[in-house]
Amino acid sequence: MDSSVEGTTWHALSDETHVNLTRQQIEATVDEGLAAMATDGKRVLLIVPDNTRTCPVDVMFEILHARLGETVASLDCLIALGTHQPLSQVEIYRRMGITAEDHATKYRGVQFFNHAWDDPDALMQVGSISADEIRACTDGMFEMEVAVTCNKMLRDYDIALILGPVFPHEVAGFSGGNKYLFPGVSGPDVLNFFHWLGALITNHEIIGTKWTPVRKVIDHAASMVPIERRAFCMVVHDGGLAGLYHGTPDEAWSEAADHSAWQSTTQLTHASCLSPR
Repeated sequence: MDSSVEGTTWHALSDETHVNLTRQQIEATVDEGLAAMATDGKRVLLIVPDNTRTCPVDVMFEILHARLGETVASLDCLIALGTHQPLSQVEIYRRMGITAEDHATKYRGVQFFNHAWDDPDALMQVGSISADEIRACTDGMFEMEVAVTCNKMLRDYDIALILGPVFPHEVAGFSGGNKYLFPGVSGPDVLNFFHWLGALITNHEIIGTKWTPVRKVIDHAASMVPIERRAFCMVVHDGGLAGLYHGTPDEAWSEAADHSAWQSTTQLTHASCLSPR
């Protein structure tokens, strides 16, 4: 199957063969996505996953820097750690596909930061989800107010541009999209709440389900972030990109989640056919 959707591009073949996007196709999709953003003169913060998420962040960073580096007011990068350990400078360079020499020359204008979820001085409150809203999001499982805090660096930028993969996830249903904000660059309240919520719903009910109560909480929290949010959502296959989607985090994630679900089901079906009877 070969398909194009407005605002998106992806390639895949039959249930036995997957074909990844070429570098040219990736660049064309990035160009299409950037054309829909007004980035000139803006302060852009890339939000990227840490090493626990497999995806070609290095390729995307190189392509984006080549297009934005000379036209934006600033282009920096925040590692969406959630509650994970911070990356060392060497690990950040490896994640982004650059060397210390590259940083000192070609990428000298780019700053790299680790998120600190447990440092109150690094966070800002952008709102709260009311008890009534929590009841609606959780289908009546909970009724409590939840404070929404995130990395206060966001207020220093005009656009938060999320780069990350989308795949079946045991807490949210599918990873990616606004999940790189909550819990990626979140404070403790929201992330503690929705992990608790996910545990009560159970992995069996959540993983691979697109619209879950956890996703509703994540998206509701993300709507409170006071700057423009955009995303390039990736569907990864064999280390490359089977799909690349752009738009708002909600739009790009929705398309990528559908593709990821198709890909996961196809792979499982193919594996089942190959299994000895």
